[in-house]
Amino acid sequence: MKTNFSAKNVGYITAGIFLLFYIIGVYWSFSVDSFDVREEVTIAATSDNVVPVVGYTTTTTLIKVATSILDKPGGYISNDALPPGVFLDNMPAWEFGVLEMVRDMALVLRKDFSRSQSQSLENIHIQKAQPQFNIDNKSWAMPSAESEYRKAIESLNLYRNALVGLSKNKDDHAQFYARADNLTSYLDEVQKRLGSYSQRLSASVGKEKINTDLAGDNEARQSSYESNHSQVRTSWWKLDDVFYESRGAAWALLHFLKAIEIDFESVLKNKNATISLQQIIRELEASQQTLWSPMVLNGDGFGVLANHSLVMANYISRANAALIDLNELLRKG
Repeated sequence: MKTNFSAKNVGYITAGIFLLFYIIGVYWSFSVDSFDVREEVTIAATSDNVVPVVGYTTTTTLIKVATSILDKPGGYISNDALPPGVFLDNMPAWEFGVLEMVRDMALVLRKDFSRSQSQSLENIHIQKAQPQFNIDNKSWAMPSAESEYRKAIESLNLYRNALVGLSKNKDDHAQFYARADNLTSYLDEVQKRLGSYSQRLSASVGKEKINTDLAGDNEARQSSYESNHSQVRTSWWKLDDVFYESRGAAWALLHFLKAIEIDFESVLKNKNATISLQQIIRELEASQQTLWSPMVLNGDGFGVLANHSLVMANYISRANAALIDLNELLRKG
């Protein structure tokens, strides 16, 4: 018996498929909840039957943050080549923001936190993990981004095991040095990242930028000429991408700073800088408030509509200003 599909039936099926993709896409786009850093450390330490040492908290948090972009609803979406993931842009932007902070932490862990002085040897596990986080975030071919990130996470697990003496190789030693100069190296990286996000978010309404690239140095030069004044404005199509990328970066940094508050407790107390760090954490927590609007609004100045990009820029700028003060305190305090 032959079944004839009318145009109406085809339309119903098509509409159903689109509705299904839409529902899945909305579910995959839900924000990832923050987690309790101390609780995660307790769970990991209990599972391994170890007592956390200096660096255990920061490493565990890095592992958890990196795992979050892989194991959230929908998994890692940035390199999806099929619907509905290929049609989503907010969550991939969020993933990239998180990934940028993961890369910064992995780099500083390799260069500074795991090394005592400039002449010390690199830890073999971090040496493997750090470049693996730098693969193209949109790579889906072999090797895929997910597979490289999971290899990096496995190397971080081996480093953490070596920190607490769980390594099967007796010659596998690892250290984490919670020193003021090491911490300032990380904060230097974060300052540049937050400064960039603040500028990009503020450009949502368009602004005239004064070129200060060579300010403060009469002998400074640059490779090509740039005008002293330029008009900067984020494309309307990129507003939500910049917003969610910044939100993802702030989410990751929030957890890293909470871990630093634990591992660098003695350093922060010695510099009387604990309150300064906690203030930065408060600003970043505010940046994670629920976005009730179905889209990122872009009101102009003091107009009727809100401008979510400027609100986010405010929190990130305040966090960055406090971060600069904290860095100076660590260096001179």
